[in-house]
Amino acid sequence: MKIEGGCHCGAIAYSAEVDPQEVILCHCSDCQTLSGAAFRTVAFARKSSFRLAKGKPRIYVKLAASGREREQAFCETCGTPIYSSPVPKDYAEEDPPIGLRVGSIKQRDQLPPQGQAWCDSALDWVGEVASLKKLS
Repeated sequence: MKIEGGCHCGAIAYSAEVDPQEVILCHCSDCQTLSGAAFRTVAFARKSSFRLAKGKPRIYVKLAASGREREQAFCETCGTPIYSSPVPKDYAEEDPPIGLRVGSIKQRDQLPPQGQAWCDSALDWVGEVASLKKLS
């Protein structure tokens, strides 16, 4: 599926090809902290399909629980997370998958999660969200 995305302030715009069957919720503590939310929704694309149309994200390199370094790409103006990927020196394959942040994708309503990862780190109340009162 061809998608387009970008940051909140408009400084970054991109396109990519994603498989709608490869969209997950990640409950790891890094995703909770880096997103400022209880979990992060991720759509996977191959690095070769990702094209910047405007701007250039800032890169922060973090050490993952696996012990590998991961690039975290975000807009340095508004802070919108764009993607994560292995650092180039750790590419185990020629065309690695990158994790696009679904909130930055224009077609996000067409990308429902198909699974969950790092569920041991999920906050206990996440399963109760559907029963909460809707305020708007």
